[in-house]
Amino acid sequence: MSLTNYKTNNPVFSGYFWDSPKTSSKKMTVSGIFIKSLGSILVIAGITAYIWKLNEEGMSVKWFTLGGMLAALIISVIISVRYHWAPVLVPLYTIAKGFFLGGFSAYAHRNFPELPYQAIGVTIITFFVMLLLYQTRIIKVTKKLRSVIITSAVSIFVVYIISWILGFFGIETYIWGTSWFAIIFNCIAAIVASFSLLLDFDYIERYKNRAPKWKEWLATWGLLATLIWLYVETLRLMQKLAIRF
Repeated sequence: MSLTNYKTNNPVFSGYFWDSPKTSSKKMTVSGIFIKSLGSILVIAGITAYIWKLNEEGMSVKWFTLGGMLAALIISVIISVRYHWAPVLVPLYTIAKGFFLGGFSAYAHRNFPELPYQAIGVTIITFFVMLLLYQTRIIKVTKKLRSVIITSAVSIFVVYIISWILGFFGIETYIWGTSWFAIIFNCIAAIVASFSLLLDFDYIERYKNRAPKWKEWLATWGLLATLIWLYVETLRLMQKLAIRF
């Protein structure tokens, strides 16, 4: 089956990125992806801890959040166009996400000290639960399941983008509040993010030991994007519940 025929909700894993005329004797491995992903997570954790420290010292960290988010977005667009730059750009993406998560988590840490740690715990547990469900084939990644997750993920991101644009015009949408509608939307987004991990696992299993070695960075990018999305949705949901109750 051609790599270009395989679809997933994560743009990193689309056929476009895997269709390259370059050949290499070294192939993508699960251990390679694991090492790169773990290293990236440690970098993000280190930057986050530093941002928290600055926040506790009274320094405003909102620009770290905005700057990190915009930098990560720009880097993602560049990787989408110049995918062979991934070995250089993905580490930069990791640093940018570290600043974003550091600033984003600092607010929750200041107002709800335990929530970031709880959100990290939920994210880790969810990761291993979804991995277990995938490995035991309790949940099988079928064409129909892929379509449902892809459609759901795209719809959620479209809602976020529209809401973000409306925010510049002073128009607030319900998804940012603490209403039951916002909480339910947040729950759905978190569920979709967790199920997106299944598609990432499936793609890696299909093309391990087949894709070129340097594309481990693309796989790492995809896993990081999904895990960060899951963490952000989990923390936002916990914040809303804490404020409401």
